[in-house]
Amino acid sequence: MKLTPLADNVLLKSSEAEEKTASGIILSTATKEKSVISEVVAVGPGTKENPMTVKVGDKVITGKFAGQELKLDGEEYVICKIADILAVVK
Repeated sequence: MKLTPLADNVLLKSSEAEEKTASGIILSTATKEKSVISEVVAVGPGTKENPMTVKVGDKVITGKFAGQELKLDGEEYVICKIADILAVVK
């Protein structure tokens, strides 16, 4: 199934959460936090007020509770507004 966002919406796929800390401590699944770094999978055309400033393939940082989670073909995605994207990771 293909999903195309409308207006200033962006479809994101979350990166895997870290399995261990910088000091080497392995985290259990209960202590892992939701990843805020995601990859842009699809973008809408944007609007006059909110032009599209990211493209497919960009790695971006979003707010922890930004967007709407959805499951599509067994994969988990988040769809959010372009305004919910805080930064592009280079």
